[in-house]
Amino acid sequence: MLEQIKETVNYISNKTGFKPEVGIILGSGLGGLVNEIKIEHQISYEDIPHFPVSTVEGHSGRLIFGKLAGKKVIAMQGRFHYYEGYTMKEVTFPVRVMKFLGIKTLILSNASGGVNPDFEIGDIMIINDQINLLPSNPLIGINIKELGPRFVDMHDAYDKNLINKALKIAKKNGINCKTGIYAAVSGPCFETPSEYKYVRNVGADTVGMSTVPEVMVARHMDIPCFAVSIITDLGVEGKIVEISHNEVVEVANRAEPKMTLIIKELIAEL
Repeated sequence: MLEQIKETVNYISNKTGFKPEVGIILGSGLGGLVNEIKIEHQISYEDIPHFPVSTVEGHSGRLIFGKLAGKKVIAMQGRFHYYEGYTMKEVTFPVRVMKFLGIKTLILSNASGGVNPDFEIGDIMIINDQINLLPSNPLIGINIKELGPRFVDMHDAYDKNLINKALKIAKKNGINCKTGIYAAVSGPCFETPSEYKYVRNVGADTVGMSTVPEVMVARHMDIPCFAVSIITDLGVEGKIVEISHNEVVEVANRAEPKMTLIIKELIAEL
């Protein structure tokens, strides 16, 4: 894997000559943040050696390089998921590449189902912890010491300083922002009522199909992480309705401008 990372990094560096400071991973229906980036380069995933290809509607499948809020950023417009048939190492490979390209901070977004009864559709939740309910872990296998330690401390998976800054930004701009715990499941099925109840009972506020593997790999490489989740449906008893991916993307699109504002101002303060 280390050789593949280096080959990919060399390809991107030779193609762009770009040294990013911040990495951004955009979730379902949340690719609009790219419109705020002063783009200098973009590469389709299919053109990048060893890169997976996004197969999900609402995920464009491009690496974007440019300036956002005065910082040099690399943005993944579309991410990879375990349910697409990729291994956990493939899902998280781009995070490894971004680290070797030079990022110092990783910012992630996702669409998720709210299981906290105080949440409503369209709410924005800053993630302050996670629960891994996926059937695997991207760090399983032989540890490559050049990437990070064998055992990773996850008590500060989401950077408290970045969370506090984001909450101040939200308050300043009159944005009602929740904080809470994100649980990751494999998907691709949306959860049953009993599964929603289970996720709530184990301590989560939202449930989704991404983010957690990427954060585990980022922390393995000592990258501070900040993540935002948009509540696109509810897994609360009495509020559960039939949901489709198109509806998830539609709700995410409506809430995205608020999320974009928070992320843009947060990056400006890094």
